Amino acid sequence: QLQLVESGGGLVQPGGSLRLSCVASGSPLDNHSVGWFRQAPGKERGRVACVSGGGGLTDYADSVKGRFTVSRDNTANTAYLQMDNLTPEDSGVYYCATPPRRLCPTGDGLFETWGQGTQVTVSS
Repeated sequence: QLQLVESGGGLVQPGGSLRLSCVASGSPLDNHSVGWFRQAPGKERGRVACVSGGGGLTDYADSVKGRFTVSRDNTANTAYLQMDNLTPEDSGVYYCATPPRRLCPTGDGLFETWGQGTQVTVSS
């Protein structure tokens, strides 16, 4: 059974960078696309990025385009979210999740396996 564990969150000043990792165990990650989601206090969880199973296709929310980069290393069973030029609006709990397919779904309802989340706080 696939399990996901995120890491890399923390406190960073505006304009700073963080790299989140999502390590998979129990099943090969390359059978799945990987989505990154963010949930800020009082707000619904929303997808910020997704990478296909092979890594060749990515998509991003408009709010993070040009600042965030999603990638993966299937030999390490790990996906990454590089976040640059962070703003306070990027604060929240970040989750990685997978659907039972290699292509990123259009909607979020197919994501069925979730990590526990990692907190990102952007503040001066």
